[in-house]
Amino acid sequence: MKLLKTIRLDPSDTFVFERAAEPGEWAVPGTFVFAAIDPSALQGKTRTAFRAGFLGVSSLGWSTLVQIVETNAAGRADAVAQLAQRLVQHFGAPSLEAARVAAEEEVTFAESLCDHDADTLIALHRTSENGDIREAFRTLKKRAGSKSFRAFSFMDVEGDDEAPAEQVDLVTLAQGERK
Repeated sequence: MKLLKTIRLDPSDTFVFERAAEPGEWAVPGTFVFAAIDPSALQGKTRTAFRAGFLGVSSLGWSTLVQIVETNAAGRADAVAQLAQRLVQHFGAPSLEAARVAAEEEVTFAESLCDHDADTLIALHRTSENGDIREAFRTLKKRAGSKSFRAFSFMDVEGDDEAPAEQVDLVTLAQGERK
């Protein structure tokens, strides 16, 4: 079985997000975080998290990329349990049982993104259209013969038929300016 874990290829997540996920955390898309928020009102680092962040389950921080990893039933159960606990502590779930049901659904969705080889990276682009949040996922795979991922060495991209119209200005975000 496969799930998603956060990965950090360079330090950019630490300055583009209010809170960056730690490398190696279980990860889910985390779109539920924005369910009660008007996406058009988002600014700065919160807007960046909306547009391109996966939620790290342990820290509730954000990661631009996640990696597909092999796991077992115990690893999956750990991801569900951690997320359920966070849903109670930070998102107002009425009970651990209700949170566990929601966490199970979120982890199952994350698991559905893992139909590629282990070590494949996934990027996310969220938009808001007519009040609905839409997600597009892209896979990034190592070139044949490549030993490791580096921040600027991806070559094989799947799901990039329609490039996002919005661009993130990393320099401005790093300086703490809001757009």
